[in-house]
Amino acid sequence: MIIGTTKELKNHEYRVGLTPDNVAAYVAKGHTVLVETHAGEGAGFMDEDYKWAGAEIIADPAEVFARADMIVKVKEPEEREYKYLRNGQILYTYLHLAPNPALANALIEKGVKAVAFETITDASGNLPCLRPMSQIAGRLSIQEGAKYLEKEFGGRGILLGGVPGVERGKIVIIGGGVAGTYAAKAAVGIDAQVTLLDINPNRLAYLEDIFGASVTTLYSTEANIRRALAEADVVIGSVLVPGGKTPKLVRREHLKLMKKGAVIVDIAIDQGGCCESSHVTVHDDPIFIEEGIVHYCVGNMPGAVPHTSTVALSNATFRYGMMMAEMGLEDAMKADKGLANGLNIYLGKCTNKNVAAALGYKYVPVEEAIG
Repeated sequence: MIIGTTKELKNHEYRVGLTPDNVAAYVAKGHTVLVETHAGEGAGFMDEDYKWAGAEIIADPAEVFARADMIVKVKEPEEREYKYLRNGQILYTYLHLAPNPALANALIEKGVKAVAFETITDASGNLPCLRPMSQIAGRLSIQEGAKYLEKEFGGRGILLGGVPGVERGKIVIIGGGVAGTYAAKAAVGIDAQVTLLDINPNRLAYLEDIFGASVTTLYSTEANIRRALAEADVVIGSVLVPGGKTPKLVRREHLKLMKKGAVIVDIAIDQGGCCESSHVTVHDDPIFIEEGIVHYCVGNMPGAVPHTSTVALSNATFRYGMMMAEMGLEDAMKADKGLANGLNIYLGKCTNKNVAAALGYKYVPVEEAIG
């Protein structure tokens, strides 16, 4: 198989789909790898590193798309890349289609075989290719929340960890999945007061066992959300519906309950965000203020630490990419049901139930689509 990766075009996105180690592994199995020139520089990987690993360096991304059987990226294609996509080509990347009908329509019209990192599952039903980025985004959310709580950025001017004789800041985390758990770890590490809400009692019990008295756990109800928001200095939105749109748990009316200068970090913005007032921002213009509340809604948070993120992501995604390269997409899907859950679009058909529901498409089960 011919496998290609191109330079990411999203604002301040420095991650890359393949590391030189990935290239070497593909080449060792007899596959051809095409890498757009400078694609990995932002993550610390030079063209020479890829050449040494056996890749062919290509100047024009259009050529990479034209020749490659499988394109491995990090973020979803930008609109200017849609013209490169072609019938039968495998696109293996984060897609987040539910809030992006334009991309979904393009993938259907082009007849692409689109495999989304974020909906692949493992034997336990977990999301192995989303997990490393959720871990990073969770840790970063506290770092960014603390920064934008500073008065210079419109924040309350609170030091989250406090000092002797001064009350510590209050962090509220909505959603106790991987991102929420890693946010809690970072928040506890800076000695903030932490409240975490989730709708799964078993998950809350697990988190209480992990954190003990360092974190207050609450069942996520409208009343508990309202009370928690009223006390919060920083709110972390980390709710996930795999493949689907995120429910708006923090509504505009809730902003009036919050302290002026409090900060919302909406990790879920890739799937539409869990705050009604959220909209996607970028690394060089990351915040906006609404109703006196600072919103941080960067859609590619892990892109701020591209070397760590690229290596962590490739550790999780590579084995599935190799399966498709060695077996072909269809046989790989039949062999691994978790990988089959990653197939969102196949030759004009929508094969993910949550994406279909969000965008009003007819849902076609993977088994039926691939035959």
